[in-house]
Amino acid sequence: MSSTLPQTSLATSDPKAGSEEKFIVERIYKAIMEQRLAPNTKLSEARLCETFGVGRMRIRRALLLLSSQGLIELQSNRGAYVACPDKSEANDVFAARMLIEPPLVRQLAQSSDDIDLTLLVDHIALEDTARKNNERTEIIRLSGEFHTKLAQATGNNFISRMMRELVTRTSLIVGLFGSSGNASCPDDEHGNILQAIQSHDPDLAETLLKSHLNHIQSGLDMEARREPQDDLAAILRSD
Repeated sequence: MSSTLPQTSLATSDPKAGSEEKFIVERIYKAIMEQRLAPNTKLSEARLCETFGVGRMRIRRALLLLSSQGLIELQSNRGAYVACPDKSEANDVFAARMLIEPPLVRQLAQSSDDIDLTLLVDHIALEDTARKNNERTEIIRLSGEFHTKLAQATGNNFISRMMRELVTRTSLIVGLFGSSGNASCPDDEHGNILQAIQSHDPDLAETLLKSHLNHIQSGLDMEARREPQDDLAAILRSD
């Protein structure tokens, strides 16, 4: 999942340490994006040390990196927890996406001749294969990644970074307020959006994207909450 792994400016002079920290960050990030780690799950330093076979300094640096991306919260005298968006933040996230993504797909549809859409075409094929094979965690990961790839297709790195963060926050929100039945984006909607872009139909692309976001948000139960998990080793050692 390296294409959506959060970037950070924090560095280390020890290549081995940097590699270990990157691996830890990637594992936790992937588990959050695939909704295997529920919001508000405590990330115990001791359990993480045991799970990854490293010392506390490696874990603490990894947690700092994740915190800088808003994926976890570091609470004074309590430790680290997977971020837990509330209803207000959930509404703000979808409002932000509604401001950014519809104009984004309109731009892509208006200039699709000048943009390489191969990445998106290949991605839709991956989604179709994952659904055919009923690979739930892969479906969830790919569903979020489609939206980051839409942003990447614009060639605007700033928009891409913003979308990466918004998609991650959306994953946390769906993990908190969604059911197993709406954990991923609805079937065929991504393909229909891409087809509208390829057909140079900006009005349709924008309409479909708005409908898509509304579909995701309307499927949330804002009173429901998933229970935090306890077995970090089983979650983070799985692929």
